[in-house]
Amino acid sequence: MPSAALISVASWLPEARLTNADLEQLVDTSDEWIRSRTGIAERRIAAPGDATSDLAARAGAIALDRAGVQPADVDLLIVATSTPDMVFPSTACLAQAKMGLTCPAYDLNAACTGFIYAIEMATAMIESGRARTIMVIGADVLSSIVDYTDRSTCILFGDGAGAVVLQASEEPGVLSVHLGADGTGADLLYVPAGGSAAPVTPENLAAGDTYLKMNGNEVFKFAVRAIPGVTKQALADSGLTTDDVDWLVPHQANQRITDTVAQRLGIAHERVVCRIEDIGNTSAASIPIALDSLYRDGRLRAGNILALVGFGAGLTYGAAIVRWTRED
Repeated sequence: MPSAALISVASWLPEARLTNADLEQLVDTSDEWIRSRTGIAERRIAAPGDATSDLAARAGAIALDRAGVQPADVDLLIVATSTPDMVFPSTACLAQAKMGLTCPAYDLNAACTGFIYAIEMATAMIESGRARTIMVIGADVLSSIVDYTDRSTCILFGDGAGAVVLQASEEPGVLSVHLGADGTGADLLYVPAGGSAAPVTPENLAAGDTYLKMNGNEVFKFAVRAIPGVTKQALADSGLTTDDVDWLVPHQANQRITDTVAQRLGIAHERVVCRIEDIGNTSAASIPIALDSLYRDGRLRAGNILALVGFGAGLTYGAAIVRWTRED
């Protein structure tokens, strides 16, 4: 049975920056307050007219180039996002056309855990022999659903995209993936209106119900409880322990969450990849963006064991244990 290996990683971030100083002009907050509670100093914001598919296609094109893979050789495209360009067609189909791909393409919505869910889907397809080369992209334009009068949420989120190419390999790359969901927590992080349960009306537009809503304290409690457990389960499935992890690559949601998770796993700060200070929470894009920063900094070496871990609306959570096999 073939194994699935990550053969490239890439990311793309908008040029525009929304700093804490900028937010001080919009809501009652301060740079010190934001930094102390989230670890965020700035976040990137998509340019006017740029949709999620644009960011996704740019990151995907870089990942293809780094992999040395031609567009015609991609067998499947999965885009993890919770901010699609539109209800339909899928963002994946729109990004597919922009990259010149001809493969099947679909969106996957597991919110901030979407990238890990998509890695599991891609790995299963490759291991089954149904596909050889798959692109997975995490992309979100969260600024499109953030209420910039709500200081509890507008300080957190930014825009961006990250992509990986997976390919069939004799050398195991994706060692295990463990996923979870708890739908009883759906109301802790959600957008109330805009779907079939509450179609858009003048009333819910005026009420701000098309914007993201979050119970931050409860999401924090969920994350620091769920992520250590699912990470240990995925490591055990791989025959590994936390001592074997070279790099913990977490969803970049909140620095305090990252620090607490790392502490509970017993993973030193030096082995944790952090990008939240300069990009904020980019949802499904945050893990591949962080992984790409590790690659571009020259810190990622063949044989490194990576724990990619995340959580998000749903509530969803998951961990993927990956051996980086690429030689650079």
